[in-house]
This record gives sequence, structure tokens and C-alpha cells, in this order.
Amino acid sequence: MNAPCHVDWNTANQRLLVAEFALLRALLGDGDERACRRVLDKARAALPAPAAIDVVTTQFGLSRFERALLLLAAGVEMDGRLAASCAVASGHRDAPWASFGLALAALPEAHWSALTPVAPLRRERLVDVDPAASLSTARLRIDERVLHYLAGLNYLEPRLDPLVERVAGPGLMTAAHRHLALRLAARLEHDDGRPQPIVLEGDDPRGQRDVAATVAAALEASLYEIACSALPVERAAASALAALWRRDAALLGSALLVRDDVDGESPALVRFLEGVDGLVFVAGRRPATGDLPCERFEIVRPGTAERRTLWRGALAGHAALLAEAVDTLAANYRLGAHRIGELAAALDPGAEPAASLAGLHESCRSAGIDAGALAQRIAARAGWDELVLPQAQRHSLHQIELHVRHRLAVWHDWGFAALSSRGLGLATLFWGDSGTGKTLAAEVLANALQMPLYRIDLSAVVSKYIGETEKNLRQVFDAAESQGAILLFDEADALFGKRSEVRDSHDRYANIEVSYLLQRMEAYQGLAILTTNHKSALDAAFSRRLRFVIHFPFPDRGQREAIWQAVFPPETPLDGIDFARLANLAVAGGTIRNIALGAAFMAADAGTPVTMALLRRAAHLEAAKRDKPFSDAETRGWDEAPGDARRVP
Repeated sequence: MNAPCHVDWNTANQRLLVAEFALLRALLGDGDERACRRVLDKARAALPAPAAIDVVTTQFGLSRFERALLLLAAGVEMDGRLAASCAVASGHRDAPWASFGLALAALPEAHWSALTPVAPLRRERLVDVDPAASLSTARLRIDERVLHYLAGLNYLEPRLDPLVERVAGPGLMTAAHRHLALRLAARLEHDDGRPQPIVLEGDDPRGQRDVAATVAAALEASLYEIACSALPVERAAASALAALWRRDAALLGSALLVRDDVDGESPALVRFLEGVDGLVFVAGRRPATGDLPCERFEIVRPGTAERRTLWRGALAGHAALLAEAVDTLAANYRLGAHRIGELAAALDPGAEPAASLAGLHESCRSAGIDAGALAQRIAARAGWDELVLPQAQRHSLHQIELHVRHRLAVWHDWGFAALSSRGLGLATLFWGDSGTGKTLAAEVLANALQMPLYRIDLSAVVSKYIGETEKNLRQVFDAAESQGAILLFDEADALFGKRSEVRDSHDRYANIEVSYLLQRMEAYQGLAILTTNHKSALDAAFSRRLRFVIHFPFPDRGQREAIWQAVFPPETPLDGIDFARLANLAVAGGTIRNIALGAAFMAADAGTPVTMALLRRAAHLEAAKRDKPFSDAETRGWDEAPGDARRVP
């Protein structure tokens, strides 16, 4: 319970302390006890709310003697006359302080157990005993934080200040999260016993914080947050920190949120939770609390339909954005309600709708989890005109595009998602020889859909250490879902390969990695593109989970000619290029691009346009890289090709 802070209460509280100190002086032989009690009764009657000393007495369950002992320790700090009375009563003029022996002799209802380490005064760090003397003669010191509280000053314990942070009020919340928070608060309000720690687990840290803040606000308590990594490991230090928090939670009327930022089990967390009282939340993906009895609730980011509802409400003041933005924002970015509210509130109502929408998309992409070195962003600039494929393959790629654009309507508005929660994503396989356009097709889709494209670095994802591969994959998928990204697993057979017969522990953990991938692929709600040169190398279970399987065939002569014509940008100077003759060279599109690029650098170095002779040299250099040189017959006549319409003036 917080003591009221208005002037009337402060004045009355000070008068009560003065009267209490006067009574203590009288009990020590300096004054009229009966007269002091009459003044004290009058001061108590004038209080508009309980005095600070009475709040402490109630919160910590102090006996009448313990209450008087605490006042005596406070009085020698605040009242010089009481300090002098203590010196006279103890017979030591040079000892103007309170001692336990003095209190036992002078105060009513005295009991020896008041200063045991397990009694409230010492257990809750209300008073300290000078260790240099015996218990009966040792000086009793009231903790400064408690002293100021009794005087009417309430603040966060300075030793806690570097470790905890005040949590602001809740932001935008889903209806389910708000309902859970209010239901919890209503139950806790009528719960007289010691509440168990409340564990909020899942992938929505801001949502967890908002649920805890809503519960605390409903109970008229402030909420502070501490990171699990800030908890001391040593038992004595953990016990001391828990005692400090217990005391401040009672004095401030506060609840605590422990943010689990430590992977795996944390003995420090369990020790701390064992030592604290009051309302305590533990939030994280899946906090490990050992055998400690806890209540657990799942707080995850809202689904697509919930996100659409949240965006509609958040963008209600931006009508021009609603029709175009809501479905795309809800489908592409797996954001929590709090973040949606922040992004919508940051919009400039006077800005152009197109600029606001572009900025909103960029902000959404930056709001996700950073995939770090596990994935590299690909600048997707290629368009449909640059992709040379048979009509059937182009049609399949367009089908992928329309599946992404209309997934919210089909899955949620038309009820398909209600039939099954699995397979809501678009896992797609592109297979074919190297250089046939698989990566280019991914770029084209990303550009058409205006979605970021990330290539997964398999060398960084796959780890020899047990559990690390799954951890890396989780980070990748979480980042993609948050940012509305397309994932490109190049050479996917290295990661999505067939599970093997278990012969040793290595095989067992390798199969666990593949099984984890199967689960994440099925749960992933975005577009994941797997590319491979060897379709047969993929685990059969992946094939069953693929929405599209597109074969990228080796280009025929007509397609190769089209690729040659598209490979040179309009700004490239050409001279005498015979595209029909170039198409006779049986190579895929990736090799064609490498040859064209190599010839362009040679031309730039020579200060000439790109010619057939330079292309011939570049082609033989490209072939030499693969130890499969072209025969002279394959490039014969390239030096004598007729002129091209794009001849340099």
C-alpha cells in the first residue's frame, strides 16, 4: 500500500511521529506517559489515511514490540532528545543510540525473538544490528530507505535502481490478451494467499509486458522489470536482492516482471523466485522455473485475422490507407499488437498516403528480429521481362504471386484456415540445373510482391554443436515472419536432405534437425523457396509439404537467344552481336550472364564496345573454370558475325 502524498497526510504523519517519539522518551523515563498517550491518540485521530509506520506494521506483520523497536531506531536518527534519552537510560553518555537490551528493558510486550534473523525486522532489512558487539548491547540502525518512508518519502531503493526499470502502461492489445489480464486481476484481487509466480511464455515479449502491466494497473500497483541476466548467481547475493525487492514491493505497492533473457535453465532465476513475495511475472519464450509451482499462460503474437482487426482499429484515422494497406500489412508482417499501435501512432496524418504506406512497410520490416549473419538481403530488382522460361513455369510462378496476394482472403475470410492450422505458408521448390533461373525467379517474385528477399547462409546456420542448428533456424524463421520476408534456401538439399538410418548419436541429432525443419516449414506462414540441383536428394517428407514444385529446364535454343538478348542492359555498347549464333552455345542462363559480364569488363578495359570476339574469349575463360572447355566448333564464326542493330555510333 502506498502512503498518500498530499500535504494534509504528510503533516498528520509528521505529527504522529513526533507524538510516537515523545511516548518513547516517556517510556525511557523522560516525560509523562499518560499525557503523551493522549497527544498520540489525538494525532492518530487526525490522520486522513494510515500512517507510514502503520503501513509498515501491517505489510510486514510486526508485533507491537517490533513496531516500537523500529520507531525507537528511527527516533534516534530523527529526534535528538530521544537519542539523548537513550544515552541516559543505557547509562552510557557517549552512546546516544538504540540497543536491543535497552528496548527489552523499557518497551512493553518485549520478546527476545524480535531480532532473530528470521523475524521481520531483520529478514526484511528494516533494521541492521552492528556485528561488532553482542546482540543486547549492539547499536540498532534503521535502513535509510525505511527511515525516509516513515517520514513520508517513498521512492525506489537506490540499490535496485540500476537493476530494474519502470514499465510504462500497456499499449494496443488483442482482445484475448486484455481479457486474460483482467481475468487474472479479478482473481488475484480476492486471493488472500501468497500468489504463485505467473509465467507468460510465447513469442510476443511486448504482449507479455502489456498483460503484466494491465494486471498491475487493475490492482493499483506499479510494475518494474528486471532481466534474468541481472540476477546474481551467488546464493547470498540472490537472497539479499530478493529481500530488497520484497521490502520495496511492499512499500511501493509494486509488482515485478522478470524478463527471461537467458537461454536454458537459470538457477539464479529459481533462487530469486523462491525468495520473493507478492505479484511476480516471468516472461520469455519458455522460461525454465524448475520445480517451483507456477501458473503458466501462453502469450503469442496475434494471428493474421487478429492483426487485420488491430490494423483497422489503429489506422482508423487514416482512411486513405485502410483499403490498400490493411490486408497486406496483416498478411506480411507478424507483429504484436503493441508494435502495431506504435507504428500507427507514428504516422503523420498530413502526409501523402503513398509516402505513408511506403514508410509504414519499411518500419514494419525493421521491427522484426535481426537474423544477423544467418541471412543476407538480396536487392530484388529483376522483373518478369528478364525471366526467360517456358509458359508453364511462368504460369506456376504467377500462381505463387496470387497465392501470396490473396492468402488472407482465402485462408481467413473464406474459412480454409479454420479447417486446419497446418500448411498456411507457401513452401515452394525450384529444381533444375545450375544457372537455369531459380534464384532469378525468386528475385522476380520478391520484386513483384514488394517483399524483402533473404538468402539463407547454410554455412552459418548448420552447426556441429547439438541444438545450435535448431536455434539458428528458429532465429531465421522468426525474423522472416516478423519482417514479411521471402526466405531463399539455396542448395537446399544440404539442409533438407533425407533422414538416415540411426547408427550413432550423430545420425540421431541430424535427424532431429530435419524433423525440426519439417515442423517449422509447416508452421511458417510466409513464402519459403527451396532451390536444388538434385530433387531426389530432398527428404520425402518435405515434398509432401510443398505447395509448388517448379522444374527449371535447361533452356532450348530459342530461350537461349532470348536470354542473350536480355542479358545486356540498354546502356551497354554493342558492336556486331549475332544473338542467333550465340544461342548455339548450349549453356544455361547463369553461364550466359557470366560470359556477358566477362566480355563487358574486357571491353571496358580495351575502351571498345562488346564484340563477338570478346564474347568468344569470355566464353572460353568461363568454361576453363569448370574444367570443361568449349570446342572450337561451338564458338566457330563468332569473330565474323554480322553487325547488330545496337552498334555503337
